[in-house]
Amino acid sequence: MLDIQLLRKDLPAAVAGLKRRGFEFDEATFRSLEDERKRVQARTEELQGRLKTLSKQIGILKGKKEDASAAMQEVAGIGDEVKAGEAALAANQEKLAAFLRVIPNIPRAEVPDGKSSDDNVEVRRWGEPRKFDFAVKDHVDVGAGLARGVDFDTAAKISGARFVVLRGAVARLHRALAQFMLTVHTSEHRYTEVYAPYMVTGECADAPSSLAKFKDDLFKLEGRDLYLIPTSEYSVTNFVRDSIVEAKELPLRFTCHSPCFRSEAGSYGKDTRGMIRNHQFDKVEILQMVRPEDSPAAHEELTGHAEEILKRLELPYRVMLLCTGDTGFASAKTYDLEVWLPSQQAYREISSCSNFEAFQARRMQARCRNAQGKVEALHTLNGSGLAVGRTLVAVLENCQNADGSVTVPKALVPFMGGLQVIKP
Repeated sequence: MLDIQLLRKDLPAAVAGLKRRGFEFDEATFRSLEDERKRVQARTEELQGRLKTLSKQIGILKGKKEDASAAMQEVAGIGDEVKAGEAALAANQEKLAAFLRVIPNIPRAEVPDGKSSDDNVEVRRWGEPRKFDFAVKDHVDVGAGLARGVDFDTAAKISGARFVVLRGAVARLHRALAQFMLTVHTSEHRYTEVYAPYMVTGECADAPSSLAKFKDDLFKLEGRDLYLIPTSEYSVTNFVRDSIVEAKELPLRFTCHSPCFRSEAGSYGKDTRGMIRNHQFDKVEILQMVRPEDSPAAHEELTGHAEEILKRLELPYRVMLLCTGDTGFASAKTYDLEVWLPSQQAYREISSCSNFEAFQARRMQARCRNAQGKVEALHTLNGSGLAVGRTLVAVLENCQNADGSVTVPKALVPFMGGLQVIKP
């Protein structure tokens, strides 16, 4: 959520920042709400001042044993008006909060202007795509040849489209990937591993992003105020909800492996083949909560942590800085990591690493106390470190062999019980 003080002190700057990402700020509604707040607040404060004066007068009159009934009668009338004013202020605050909660974050100055992914900027590349001397298969065909290691037909009988069953060595490879990621992030990158609920309340679902805007992307439990998480960010970010974290405790670093559930509303016809866009998939998430002044450096660091996983798996990738039009609702700046998929001859997203600055923190009243003792909103960051299913796709395709086998990346061999090749 945007800082209300920014809107009050420098509305033109906020409007201009939002316009960069294609969002038209409703100035008329905001000014109307603010004018109402100022009017009611001024009148309520005036009446509260009058109440103080009358209270003193009543005390003096009673001290002199004089009649104070007229002043007391006026106090009663003013008291009712003050209560009405306070109720009006509370209602105004609710309207203002609802107004603010559907407004996206303002992009940082260094985020390039643009309307879509076509305008994203490549920052760097790592690794050279492998040159194959045989016809490359996609992960669907590679997996099917590994004793039906990737099976969409059985999944469809169980749950319908956009689900998958993994078998045998491929299922183990999927598990090994998650274990490898968690091991690196906890032992080398200093994240604390957590296990968190796979369901969150509506209030918690509204913290990482706007529930009002994106609820169609989530699966809701019928008759319950609970939503299946689209990423463990929804659970873990709320660890600091309604709390004040001391500066000495920061940064907080968490990593969480979980299934993720997405309705993929509006994506029909996109990536219908394979595991790229399923309703259920696994991710290893990495998150940081930091002091405001530390978030730019923390963003670069967190992105590097996700990159390290790809490097150790020897998977070619590139880092893209998202333009204003492609940056997510809550993010001030996002890097996408895109891994090379030989079957598509293209780089595809495998991780988004975002700095939300204080946007999420304001939505959940997550604050920190700085060295001067001042309480302020802390900054939150998160990224996929990595999406496990998409990493499996990348391994199956990049490490396939002419005989249908798949070479296990060296970094994963210890997690595969020494298995070096998955044979057809």
